Amino acid sequence: MKQLSEITVGFIGFGNMAGAIAKGLIRQGTLRPDQICACAKNWDKLCANTEKAGMLPRKDAAEVAFASDVVFVAVKPYLVREVLEPIRELLPGKILVSVAAGCLFDWYEEFLAPGTHHISTIPNTPVCVGEGIFVCEQKHSLTQPEFLLVEQLLSSIGLVRLVDAKQFSVAGTVSGCGPAFASMFLEALGDAGVKHGLPRALAYELAAQMVVGTGKLMLETGQHPGAMKDAVCSPGGTTIVGVAALERKGFRSAVIDAVDEIENR
Repeated sequence: MKQLSEITVGFIGFGNMAGAIAKGLIRQGTLRPDQICACAKNWDKLCANTEKAGMLPRKDAAEVAFASDVVFVAVKPYLVREVLEPIRELLPGKILVSVAAGCLFDWYEEFLAPGTHHISTIPNTPVCVGEGIFVCEQKHSLTQPEFLLVEQLLSSIGLVRLVDAKQFSVAGTVSGCGPAFASMFLEALGDAGVKHGLPRALAYELAAQMVVGTGKLMLETGQHPGAMKDAVCSPGGTTIVGVAALERKGFRSAVIDAVDEIENR
C-alpha cells in the first residue's frame, strides 16, 4: 500500500464539498496540489477552481479514474449511477470514496463491477479548515490497509467516525446540516451584539471563537453539554437569565424539530 505522499486523489464532480475536501487536504499539508485531479461538467469553472491552486483538471470521469488511486464520487446523488456506470470497469483496483448523500454500500453494489472497493461517507464543509467530520458507513469493501489509508487521509482534515447504515442518515444530518444551524446561531448572536453597540466584525469574531472554544472544550474534557452550561450559569447571574429566555422561546425544541423535519422528509 502506498504512502499518502505517493498516492493520487481524484474527484468526480468538483462542487462545494469536493472543493472543501481538496482545499483542506492541501491546507493541512496532507497532499500536494499536483497529487489531486478533478473533473466537472463546466470545464472553464473547473479550470479556474483547480489550476490556480496547482491541482489538475481532467476532461471526464474516465480520465480521473485512470489517473487516481483514490477516487471521490462527489456528484449529486441522482447523477451517481449515470456517471459511474460508463467507467465501472476502471474502478476495480481503486479506492472509491462516496461523498454523495444517501448513497449507501448496498446500493452501490447493485451496479459497480465485482471487486470494486468502496466506502460511503458524509463530510461537512469545515473539512476545508481541517476541523470537519466524515461520517462513514460501517459496511464497506475496503481491505484493512485500504481503510487505514483512507482513515489517515480523512482524519487529517476531520473527525472520522463509523456508523451503522440505520444511523448514517441522522449522523449525517447532525454533522452535515449542523454547520448551517450553527451559522444561523452565530449570525443571530452577532446581530444581538450589534444591537447593543458592538461593531459587526467584532461581534461575529467573538461569536465564532466562542463556538470553536466551546466545542473544543467539550471534545477535550468529555463534559456533558448540560454540565458545561451549568458551569457558566451562576445563581442569580446573567447567563441563567439568557438561558431561561431561550427555553421560553423553545430553542432546544426548535433544533430537535429541525432534525426531525430533515429525517422525515
